[in-house]
Amino acid sequence: MILFSEKFIQRTSIYNTFDRNVPAPYLRKEFCLQFKPVSAEITICGLGFYRLWINGTEVTKGMLAPYISNPNDLLYYDRYQVEDKLQTGKNVLAIMLGNGFLNNPGGDVWDFDKAAFRDAPKVAMSLEIDGNLVFEADESFKTADSPIFFDDYRAGERYDATKEIAGWNEVEFDDSTWENAIAAKTPFGTPRVPICPPIRAVCEMRPTSVERRGKGWLYTFPENNAGVCRLTVNGERGQRIMLTYAELTSDDGVDIRNIIIGDLPDIGYLHRDVYICKDGIQSYTPSFTYHGFQYVFVEGIKDEQATIDLLTYIMMHSDLPSAGSFVCSDETVNRLQENTRRSDLANFFDFPTDCPHREKNGWTGDAALSAEQLMLNFGAEKNFREWLYNVRAAQKEDGSLPGIVPTAGWGFQWGNGPAWDTVVTQLSYYTYKYTADKSILEENFDCIVKYLRYAKTRLNRDGLLAYGLGDWCTVGGNEKNKTPLEVTDSLTIADTCYKAGVIAELLGRRAEKEEFDAFYNSLKKNFRKKYVENGKIKKEFATQTAVSMSLYYKIFDQDEQKTAVKQLLELIAAKGDRFDVGVLGARTLFRTLTEYGHGDLALKLIVQPGFPSFRYHLDRGATTLWENFIELTDDRISAKDGRKIDSLNHHFWGDISAWFYKYIAGIRINPGLKDSNVVEIEPHFLEKISHCRAEREYLGGKIIVKWRRESDGIHVEASAPANVKLIKKW
Repeated sequence: MILFSEKFIQRTSIYNTFDRNVPAPYLRKEFCLQFKPVSAEITICGLGFYRLWINGTEVTKGMLAPYISNPNDLLYYDRYQVEDKLQTGKNVLAIMLGNGFLNNPGGDVWDFDKAAFRDAPKVAMSLEIDGNLVFEADESFKTADSPIFFDDYRAGERYDATKEIAGWNEVEFDDSTWENAIAAKTPFGTPRVPICPPIRAVCEMRPTSVERRGKGWLYTFPENNAGVCRLTVNGERGQRIMLTYAELTSDDGVDIRNIIIGDLPDIGYLHRDVYICKDGIQSYTPSFTYHGFQYVFVEGIKDEQATIDLLTYIMMHSDLPSAGSFVCSDETVNRLQENTRRSDLANFFDFPTDCPHREKNGWTGDAALSAEQLMLNFGAEKNFREWLYNVRAAQKEDGSLPGIVPTAGWGFQWGNGPAWDTVVTQLSYYTYKYTADKSILEENFDCIVKYLRYAKTRLNRDGLLAYGLGDWCTVGGNEKNKTPLEVTDSLTIADTCYKAGVIAELLGRRAEKEEFDAFYNSLKKNFRKKYVENGKIKKEFATQTAVSMSLYYKIFDQDEQKTAVKQLLELIAAKGDRFDVGVLGARTLFRTLTEYGHGDLALKLIVQPGFPSFRYHLDRGATTLWENFIELTDDRISAKDGRKIDSLNHHFWGDISAWFYKYIAGIRINPGLKDSNVVEIEPHFLEKISHCRAEREYLGGKIIVKWRRESDGIHVEASAPANVKLIKKW
């Protein structure tokens, strides 16, 4: 049985703000052992983040530990086997704490400044040796200020090397002048140890160029990504170096306006790390923050210090294993596949975030839209399962869900709605589909039931739904959705009902299966009554999103489908063979076209040059997926109409990657969730693709598909693990 200590301690109850910098605390505890232990375990919850040392050696499992959560919902502890780190005689346990999610003033836009759990950093821990409790964290711990005099999850970190305390985490250090810790409030959350892998520093990048810009130096890296920079400099005591992280450059440095939320003013903290030097050669890597960036503007260094070795990009993300790969003859497709995977990882810090800079929030809609492509590309199942514990904890008694998780209460009145709330169903459905493990279905089914019953209470007088966010980021900007909210919401809940019915059948929940089938049929009937006429969407409501979603979610009768497809083709032609959808429409448009025999058009919409297309961003240097399709000026990344550009690192357009796997390569694992041992291979031999190879790990082996055009026709090879029934459909 795990001992989750509830005795939290802290250095001070005064927490850090932009107006009042409170240093990150050091804490230490010396203890003696009469013998070398056979087994020793530390169980620790450091809030917001922690780093842990034993006898001067760091043992922290990863970056930004522990798991990021609302501690009044779920309280995360990490466990360490440390017998090999302990010694007979004196030992010391040392901890440094950061603000993390417990106190992030940079998150006031989402009401984290009003969080009931907001507090100064604190820690609970216990040491057990050979099965016996030795001690828990208490007021006997000694504490002092660390050199980190400001840290914020979103804004950055500030470190004064002149305040370093040599040997503070080692045995012989004299802490007699340090103060004793004080007791802290225990959060209300249910304690647990996460099942998912930690956040890690995965690789390093060197700058591709260094150039003087304005009052500083611009460092350019090969790609947009997420992490921190390690600063290495031969500095002078008191020298103040400031690093500003950005996705865009300007004539005099960098432009961070696209990664500042709303009208939040730049008060000098946002997306910046500050380092105050000691004398000599020194190195600094932030402990309790991360950034999304491709460029760093460095101020406060001398010309001779502006070397290529000054900064090293340390890429960070959750330690997700790669599970799939796709490559084909079209280099635009290959680059988009790479960019999707890069955006996925840069936005995976314990759970899928919307962007790695401006928000770092777990937007439910973003995860719902990316659920399938994330599972095709990565082994994300443990992270999905863990995050859904948090989503369930955030669900209100009436069944409603917030638009972001974790939340301090924000996201129930705005920022949610059916297309976002379907996250529990989508993650459960696709995780099971690509793992054949029912655990996630069993854990989340009651939450799905509760939500769909809540959705019934939101039906309007037409028996349809219209609440929350709609077809977000429609081409040209967010000012007004081109597709009625009632259309996207009603169709989304219809799809949620269908998937929930499939899950119910798998779990033997017949009553719920009948309930959801009835809800689906009712929505379909009411939707058709209001929006369908003569086998197509009524003209005044007809958009690419409305028609493709209606086709994909089987709203049209079989004898109407040809008419509806013709309507969709006409809508695309009216835009000059360009897509005109938001993120919800993008999830169905390319799939629908391909399923009805127009895969070549789907590929054209994705890869053709000009605005809008996915290639449009590639031609402007994109190494990640961008948040919006806005027409840009020719000279730099700025909108022609003068609007602010949004994030250049969002994954919710990434379903194109699933389209590559499922349609170009034709990998269909467990179709309809009818039989987890069945895999269908049904490639679409698109005219502009001459060869393709895709792989996906499954049931202990690999599904591999290869096809190539030769002079005598198309040659296809497909293989799967021995325990998989492979059905060839070409």
